[in-house]
Amino acid sequence: MRRVLSTSLPTHVGRPVTIAGWLHRRRLLKSVAFLILRDAGGLAQVVVTDPELRAWLAELPEETVLQVTGEVVANPAAPAGVELVEPSVRLLGEPAVPPPFDLYRPALAATLPTQLDHAPVALRHPTRSAALRISAAAVAGFRATLDARDFVEVHTPKLVAGATESGANVFELDYFGRPAYLAQSPQFYKQLMVGVFERVYEVGPVFRAEPHDTARHLAQYTSLDVEFGFVEDHRDVMSMLREVLAGMLDSIAVRAGGALDTLGIDLPPVPAEIPSVHFTEALRIAGAAPDEPDLAPAHERTLGEWARAEHGCEFLFVTGYPMAKRPFYTHPARPGSPEFRPALAGAGEPAYSNGFDLLFRGVELVTGGQRLHRHGDYLAALAARNEPVEPVATYVAAFRHGMPPHGGFAIGLERFVARLTGAANIREVTAFPRDLHRLTP
Repeated sequence: MRRVLSTSLPTHVGRPVTIAGWLHRRRLLKSVAFLILRDAGGLAQVVVTDPELRAWLAELPEETVLQVTGEVVANPAAPAGVELVEPSVRLLGEPAVPPPFDLYRPALAATLPTQLDHAPVALRHPTRSAALRISAAAVAGFRATLDARDFVEVHTPKLVAGATESGANVFELDYFGRPAYLAQSPQFYKQLMVGVFERVYEVGPVFRAEPHDTARHLAQYTSLDVEFGFVEDHRDVMSMLREVLAGMLDSIAVRAGGALDTLGIDLPPVPAEIPSVHFTEALRIAGAAPDEPDLAPAHERTLGEWARAEHGCEFLFVTGYPMAKRPFYTHPARPGSPEFRPALAGAGEPAYSNGFDLLFRGVELVTGGQRLHRHGDYLAALAARNEPVEPVATYVAAFRHGMPPHGGFAIGLERFVARLTGAANIREVTAFPRDLHRLTP
């Protein structure tokens, strides 16, 4: 269809154009009507003075799809400073059934469950679509940053024969008469692809059958995964993550400036070096017991406040997580590693790992670290946990053929956008969320 978007109208003043979109709002005055049309760019105002056309538009429900042809004239009071006059209007479909809430209001008045029940129309609201534009821009920045550093995008199976991470819940399904599972992570595959391309990334869905019913968890979310070889240790991975985050935020600024304005968001700066604390220090700052094996959400919030107060930074690395809380493929912190601590290490066994989390505004956003890369270390790690080799045999066997020291990380896209936009619930920035209760629409 030959048309122009509302954002381009200021460049067509004095010329006839055709626009098309949804009937966003009508203002019916005594002798004139103002038709507000919404398209992918924004809003356009159409002035209707013809009595017959005005009467016809008065009967059309909002969200009806229309095509309008008219002359563009300047009007500082109109959206973008222009409007269409002397219009002809054509219906591009049947009159719409009005949604159960007003899309023309600045904020959606409906409850979140109602919005999710009617997601196909709720997402049309500028505040909901703005979050998705930010999400798309973040992914574009993620890809561009890694492409510029010679990473190769890969696509790994989402149907797998077993669990990726020890102890995590999986969705089981019937795969031609035998059990299979939805992948919780591309972790194993992206590590193996390091042996092919050295540097890889993936953007794709992951599935977690964990019965969380919180504002920060989903059963399906989008994971931004990175893995690369020939690292010294996890600090190289942390440095790469910093570059990726900066690239994502730069992309959002360039590609989604209008969405940021709609939501009233200022992007946080990414410092040249993101501050970091060891897990043991993080426990002390958070006021937690020194033998706590993990950080609770309350601890993360306290650490976020500390990072802002001490470093003026919205980001904080927590390094050296206990080996007991990390998957078997995590590289332990050996003597000489900045994460090595003798405390809690029984009989010489390493207590802490070369693994890290990145907190963003007091919430865990990224998990990453250095991985094991020697075949013998994998066998020893599984034996130490009393876990059988058979379920992961093909994965472990690949390390017999030579793998470089490597590491990586995974960013939860929806959680990142939720923290960035200040959304109270991750479902507000997810198009069609899947959680403990929701499988439709």
